[in-house]
Amino acid sequence: MLETFFKPSLINVNLESSDKDELFEEMVELFARDGCGVDRNEALAALIAREEKMTTGIIPSVAIPHASCPSVKNGLGAIGISRAGIEYGSLDAKPVHVVFMLLFGSDGTALHLKVMQQLALILKDPEAASKLSEAKTPQELYETLCGLEEALA
Repeated sequence: MLETFFKPSLINVNLESSDKDELFEEMVELFARDGCGVDRNEALAALIAREEKMTTGIIPSVAIPHASCPSVKNGLGAIGISRAGIEYGSLDAKPVHVVFMLLFGSDGTALHLKVMQQLALILKDPEAASKLSEAKTPQELYETLCGLEEALA
């Protein structure tokens, strides 16, 4: 399921951001560069508004910022890896190294729940985040994620 939701062109294995605001801008830029039709300002505002309700850094070393965004058809996902770590305001107060950014349109509720459920199942494995963060290329990260999902079956 995740193999059709994520794609290598929306993966950055060398994030440069040091804080959450920079991160959101850097990752939303992935959608813009890929020609996904996402309104950059709308996406940033939606992600920030959602994050103000409660941090999405709830899994050690991982954040899953997500929001509803009217310019998105159904759903889009991007993945980022930070080697240095990002100050995120996570529940454990530690830096985030793996980021899954999810944007869904108003008709994407069912997909939103499925993607979140699959990510939660994968990330229950305490080794999953470190396996993902070891990827050197977007393709390698994509294949690692797909392999982790296949192992659930």
